[in-house]
Amino acid sequence: MQKKFSKIALWTILAGVALLFVDASPAMAQDHGASAGEEQATFLTTKGAGKLGGAIGAGLVVMGGAAGIGRIGGSAVESMARQPEVAGQISTAMIITAAMIEGATLFAVVVGLLAAM
Repeated sequence: MQKKFSKIALWTILAGVALLFVDASPAMAQDHGASAGEEQATFLTTKGAGKLGGAIGAGLVVMGGAAGIGRIGGSAVESMARQPEVAGQISTAMIITAAMIEGATLFAVVVGLLAAM
């Protein structure tokens, strides 16, 4: 049952991605004709695809950064529980490492969103 559900979900996702690139001009009521500098009307234009890619990239970066910081926090708390006498050193190292990850994540989000412009 699980394998069948996985196949259905995969085919649904693939069909949705394929529909993003379908030309929608036959469905329009009036055809004004595209001039030399204009794109033809599609569901997802080149500019829209760039913005979608930037948004997806920024979301993936944020999820990766959050996973990294969460893992650091969890490991630090576990280490403090095992050796309470070095809790100050562990928390200092944890905060520095989390700040470095957050800085890299912020930089990657800005680069992803600027690439979409």
